Amino acid sequence: MRTRIKFCGITRPEDIDRAVECGVDALGFVLWPGSKRAITPEVLEALGRRVPAFVTRVGLFVDQPPAFIARCRPHLDLLQFHGDEPAAFCTRFDAPWIKALRMRDGLDLNRAAAEYAGAQALLLDAYRPGVPGGTGEVFDWSRIPADYEKPVILAGGLTPANAGEAVARVAPFALDVSGGIEAAPGIKDAALMHAFVRAAALRECNHAN
Repeated sequence: MRTRIKFCGITRPEDIDRAVECGVDALGFVLWPGSKRAITPEVLEALGRRVPAFVTRVGLFVDQPPAFIARCRPHLDLLQFHGDEPAAFCTRFDAPWIKALRMRDGLDLNRAAAEYAGAQALLLDAYRPGVPGGTGEVFDWSRIPADYEKPVILAGGLTPANAGEAVARVAPFALDVSGGIEAAPGIKDAALMHAFVRAAALRECNHAN
């Protein structure tokens, strides 16, 4: 099965256009104000209108009020919860959702899969205390069970240099990249965007042959 690709931390309309040219499956918009890539609901509405059909608009939230998430919901296709939200909270918004897990020591992935059984997938990211994501760090991919029952979205320190290796070693449902395709936080680099997609696709082609 083809590995999907999500470009996260989109802040500019021109980066939407370039990402779509690359053929990505999803675009991530950070609605948590603590991020260097954060946008407002007003900006989300404008950017969301620019995303064409069949490209998924994903909103990233971190332990935020339900009213704020509900305000953003009409402009999103998928919700991504990156904080300590329990499953009961994630299901409140009449929308498909994914749950991000930071790979801290002792995390039981099978238990998390059962706890978040309603999630479309689990996004696995590197762990740094006090930082909900976007660390630019790679965790030990061998910690992911080969027979893991939930679709895995792999995040954390991905770049064009390791995207192919990630596909080959993990065979995830999707790759999620932000800083690895940027010239600066929230400013995507067109050459890196294309290189990332090529690297992931090339490894898949080589593996298939």
